[in-house]
Amino acid sequence: MSPTVEQIRAMPKVLLHDHLDGGLRPQTVIDLADETGYTGLPSHDPGELAQALTAGAHRGHLNLYLDAFRHTVGVMQTTDALHRVAREAAEDLADDGIVYAEVRFAPELHTERGLSLDEVVHAVLEGFKEGSADGRIKVYALLTAMRTAARSLEIAELAVRHRDNGVVGFDIAGAEAGWPPSRHLDAFQYVHRENFHATIHAGEGFGLPSIWEAVQYCGAERLGHGVRLADDIKVAGDGTVALGRLAGYIRDRRIPLEMCPTSNVQTGAAESIEAHPLRLLRQLRLRVTVNTDNRLMSQVTLTHEFALLVREFGYGWPDLQWLTINAMKSAFASFDERIALIDTVIKPRFAGLSG
Repeated sequence: MSPTVEQIRAMPKVLLHDHLDGGLRPQTVIDLADETGYTGLPSHDPGELAQALTAGAHRGHLNLYLDAFRHTVGVMQTTDALHRVAREAAEDLADDGIVYAEVRFAPELHTERGLSLDEVVHAVLEGFKEGSADGRIKVYALLTAMRTAARSLEIAELAVRHRDNGVVGFDIAGAEAGWPPSRHLDAFQYVHRENFHATIHAGEGFGLPSIWEAVQYCGAERLGHGVRLADDIKVAGDGTVALGRLAGYIRDRRIPLEMCPTSNVQTGAAESIEAHPLRLLRQLRLRVTVNTDNRLMSQVTLTHEFALLVREFGYGWPDLQWLTINAMKSAFASFDERIALIDTVIKPRFAGLSG
């Protein structure tokens, strides 16, 4: 019997790739616009606003997809706003059955009204703590630098500065084509010298060179999306598969892929869910994980994403548990915390659902 949507919602899930400014509740966007004086919203009706913010998600290009973020970022410019958005994110993820999440945001985007970078981070971390206080979920932060800007080293230093307060890693994001990871090499070198963690958006809006630089120049421990890695895998007419040197290296080194099926289709990184490389990569035993990316813009939950894979790929409980444990193994939390969640939460709860 295939897992039902209700069962998938109840299963203990792990989320590694979720953007704070891409997951607001529509009503919260409206409330914060009123409170902060932001006048750029296309509508003050929650349903119409959600529709407007998802319009770019159906135009098949990353840059068009990113356009809606000017509204959510526009209302996230005060400590109260950041705290509320972070608290609600933790609550919404817990309500979806997620037991561990790493939520990323770009502090440099939230300083338009005078907040310091440290004030931005503190407000978000306090929101996560409040939203997860009931113990249903553990939420950590990833700090993202914009690859089209020149503040990556500053953001890397900021992330390390808050490593004991709830920040577990560093990331770069934004328009990928023309902005290779190696432009930010000094930031990644700093992160590695500090024994800290890094994930890099790569292989979403650009192909194999972006992935290669992320791994071989910048030492990415995980790849944000990594969909275009499939370009380095050849499937012959008789079904035999040959991995290129980059794909083989990433599999050998167990470098995780933070895949976001619905978002990957919406940005044009994959043609459809049915044709998404996740199925092939899972068959080849690369370390694939399933994620949401932007819950508001893509109108998804992690339950929704897993349900899609059950429907399109015929996945059952062993597949869902394999993908979930992959994600927990790949998290930036300490080894002890990862093992404890796998052994005392994830495996027992899966056994209860699938048995």
